[in-house]
Amino acid sequence: MQAFEILLPLALILCLSKLMGLGAHRIGMPAVIGMLLAGILIGLLEYIPWEPLQNLLFTDDMVFILEVMSKIGVVLIMFSAGLTTDLKQLKSTGVASVVITTLGVIFPMVFGWLVASLFFGFENVLSNLFYGSILTATSVSVTVAVLKELGKLESKVGTSIVAAAVIDDVLGIVILSVLTGFASGGESQGWSWFQPNAGMTCIKIVAFFVVAIAVGVGLRKLFNIMERRAPHNRRVPILSLAACFVYAYTAEKLFGVADITGAYIAGILLGGTLAETPYVESKVDTMGYLFFSPIFFANIGIANIEYFSRITPAFLAFGLVYVAAALLGKLIGCGLGAKICRFSFKDSLRVGLGMMVRAEVVLICTERGVASGLVAPEVFPFVILIILLSSILTPIALKLSYKGEEKNELHPPLPTQQ
Repeated sequence: MQAFEILLPLALILCLSKLMGLGAHRIGMPAVIGMLLAGILIGLLEYIPWEPLQNLLFTDDMVFILEVMSKIGVVLIMFSAGLTTDLKQLKSTGVASVVITTLGVIFPMVFGWLVASLFFGFENVLSNLFYGSILTATSVSVTVAVLKELGKLESKVGTSIVAAAVIDDVLGIVILSVLTGFASGGESQGWSWFQPNAGMTCIKIVAFFVVAIAVGVGLRKLFNIMERRAPHNRRVPILSLAACFVYAYTAEKLFGVADITGAYIAGILLGGTLAETPYVESKVDTMGYLFFSPIFFANIGIANIEYFSRITPAFLAFGLVYVAAALLGKLIGCGLGAKICRFSFKDSLRVGLGMMVRAEVVLICTERGVASGLVAPEVFPFVILIILLSSILTPIALKLSYKGEEKNELHPPLPTQQ
């Protein structure tokens, strides 16, 4: 593959994403929906039996390049979310985020375990638990983009969702590590809570946050000095972006924490306390939403549809119930957690909807389950269906839940006369 061959597919993705994003916005839906549908349409082109088209869009090199650009897009989205996170508001919703995350992990895992147990037998405890653990993953990048578009990212709901997603990622990694640790122990060793792999993972997670905060304090002081000497200088956004990528890389590579969590933590540590935070955020948004983010959302739609050809009638009933368990588990668990923390019913529903989205993390969990022999590979089509449904339904539902509130904010009621 020649380097220039990526240019035409990129032009197609950007143009179609923009056109469908504008169309979605025109009919009152978030632009994210249009970008996702653009990706689905491009993915369907794979079924056109025309070799030049296949060589243009669906070669292994092309798929890999789009995945790399998509990864940059999601990292930038989460970094921007961290930059705009109000630490004081995050602190005020800290308890709520923990409650939301805890129930948002317990309910999907129990639902997934129960569905797998009913279809495959209760004796397959470890395998059934892994089916449940797959459903604990949350990817709120789509939710963040929608809330940002609606101007609600810094609200109590938005802050709680983003904070809960960070905690959710940590809990999901711990659960995944424990289960894979059990699997690697072998049947002869049976169940044991003293798996060295699980213990080491917990240590690495704690070490990541300790190192991230320590380094972040030093970077914050350095950037503040640079800002005082040269305000509105482009070196601050450039170095901030470099710090984001380093945090994302080291989180995944060295500590086993998802790269999007590293990017979000970098945004929190560098945002809020920097005088130039709005300037940095504007530069990151320009680069992200102009180029990388449309590729990310379109790439969600360009799912590997070949997995759907592997569906068998015997597995179909399980898969459909499993998809329902995935969506309802997060919606009920996180929504109930928000309600317990005295959110209004409508805000509780929004939290549940916002935490319902899945993306690349759930695929990674599924791949690990298949590799360990605990999960049947036929589950992949339904995991992809979970991603598509949650990524499409969540923005629509969130938009509908806020319908009319923007108008009220623009035209507040007149004070009553005494």
